[in-house]
Amino acid sequence: MKMKNHILICLALMLSVSVFAQQGKQKRADTLFNKFSFVKAAKVYKDLIEKNYNKDYATRRLADCYAYLRNPQNASRYYKKVVEQENVPIEYYYSYAQSLRGIKKYKESQIWLQRFKDSGGVVNANDFSKDVNFITSVFNAKQQYFLDRVRFNSKYSDFGAFEQDGKIYFASSRDEGVSVKRLYGWNEQPFLDVYVAEVGSRRNVDHTGKLEGDVNSIYHDGPVTITKDGRTMYFSRNNYNDQVRKRDNNGLTGMKIFRATLQDSIWTNVEDLSINSDDFSSQHAALNNDDTKLYFTSDRPGGYGGSDIYVVDINLDGTLGEPKNVGNVINTESAEGFPFINNEGVLFFSSDGHTGLGLLDVFATIKGENNDFVDVVNLGVPVNSNKDDFSFSMNPNGITGYFASNRRGGRGDDDIYAYHREPIMQVEGVVTDAINTKPIANSVITLFDDKDNQIAYMVTDENGFYQINIDRNKDYKIVGSQEKYIDDYRTFTSKNVQTELVTITANLLLNPVQDVVKLAELNTIYFDFNKYNIREDAALELDKIVSLMLNDYPDMVIRIESHTDSRGELTYNDKLSIDRANSTYEYLISKGVDPVRITEHQGFGERRLTNGCEDGEDCEEEQHQLNRRTQFIVVKME
Repeated sequence: MKMKNHILICLALMLSVSVFAQQGKQKRADTLFNKFSFVKAAKVYKDLIEKNYNKDYATRRLADCYAYLRNPQNASRYYKKVVEQENVPIEYYYSYAQSLRGIKKYKESQIWLQRFKDSGGVVNANDFSKDVNFITSVFNAKQQYFLDRVRFNSKYSDFGAFEQDGKIYFASSRDEGVSVKRLYGWNEQPFLDVYVAEVGSRRNVDHTGKLEGDVNSIYHDGPVTITKDGRTMYFSRNNYNDQVRKRDNNGLTGMKIFRATLQDSIWTNVEDLSINSDDFSSQHAALNNDDTKLYFTSDRPGGYGGSDIYVVDINLDGTLGEPKNVGNVINTESAEGFPFINNEGVLFFSSDGHTGLGLLDVFATIKGENNDFVDVVNLGVPVNSNKDDFSFSMNPNGITGYFASNRRGGRGDDDIYAYHREPIMQVEGVVTDAINTKPIANSVITLFDDKDNQIAYMVTDENGFYQINIDRNKDYKIVGSQEKYIDDYRTFTSKNVQTELVTITANLLLNPVQDVVKLAELNTIYFDFNKYNIREDAALELDKIVSLMLNDYPDMVIRIESHTDSRGELTYNDKLSIDRANSTYEYLISKGVDPVRITEHQGFGERRLTNGCEDGEDCEEEQHQLNRRTQFIVVKME
């Protein structure tokens, strides 16, 4: 019996670990997907499909991954499965049509494009359908980003915002003479300085919000980037010496990238970098996730035209290697700039050379299996507009961040905009014992769609908590099960909910089964042959029921039933079973259980055998042992 119970416990633990692992994998895959790390995300979604965990959802995401990886062959393969799903979002008809077009199945593509239109879909002027590559049109089949209000813009130029350790750093020309400041002849605005605002601050940022230290000068300073440890800053600044601006061969004042360190909360020790020159500009510094590479914009000789994006290694001693052009997948004959690297190593940048909506647009890069750049994706509206859109940044969550634009409707020249991506929606809740209101660990949670198809499953943690990712605009049923309880379920919907809503709560109450053996993790207690004393293993089980009655269910009432095996005389076995019932009863009373909560303690001798081991049958000792037992029956729970 002990071995059997051990096996069951191991199986339960394995199930718990497995389903928690699948839910963790789905969260990981979704996070990678939102950060444009599509190769890694695709591998995890494949694993989820193989495990049959939230399979429809994972298939849709996997199809999208292949579309963004410029792999229409695999994309169309999985989109074909997606469009067969019940109540699939109509943008997948459009995505399937685009993937078919990518493999030159034009006639079939037109059929699905028409189905998209017949279902209410609109193909607008910004769908990029004339691009050679289809990934941007697939990405923009539905709105991916939504704008949030930023309170610290001024009537002048504000851009370059990025968030770190609860602070937002940005460049602004808002200084209107509070300190001695010259005007920039190009636009008659004050020169740029670096400012800092608290994340979530509702007040505007004035001159007191300037970065403290030696970064801000009398000319342009900013934007900036900071190492993960918060100790080193790279920033753009006008090329000047002794307050005299140096001009390049075209008579223009160039830009350089400088480095500063934080000492006693002050940014100081400003140093010029080896990548700079008086003959060309370098600016818009960005760091990769482990601060070993510096990306930047430069119009140095040898590029593809205009300004290009470069990368340089940062050595352990702080010196820099030789700059490398990131290549013509990203750089064009026109201008590229404002690189940003998210924590999955994905490069975002602005360009007026790639197909876009207007002037500068924001693009994301796509990396292939070999970690090389294979394509770029226009982020679409509302991040991009018919004006200049630039200095995109993404927070580590992959959902929120900032960019700048000079589009109409802003407060000033260039304005900072915050964005959020439509967040993953989840259903979550706590499974609770309906009688004692305590959480129930290891409850199996199963998610069904409105057709009663199982979508996902998991096991509650030690606090009775569960959480499962779900789609928007669908109806669901969630069921909670536990072998010691009666199942409970809830129906809920994610239809017509606000974009900002990310969690639907569905708590479950399970009523205990009216059987203490199932109710508690209590095994039937057993006795030695011809004895009625409480064995050590039985005492451990009885202590569980004492705890159950004293702590968990103070109103529960039980009765005791004791039994023997078939060996011996009938009358003798009747007395022996009564002795076993009495010893069990006395043990419980000695531990503090009120006698009134035990209505009966009876012996039934050999009259209720659990198997066929009757008189005359040849049974092993283990089989006889199963009959020498005491059981507990719940009379009342509350």
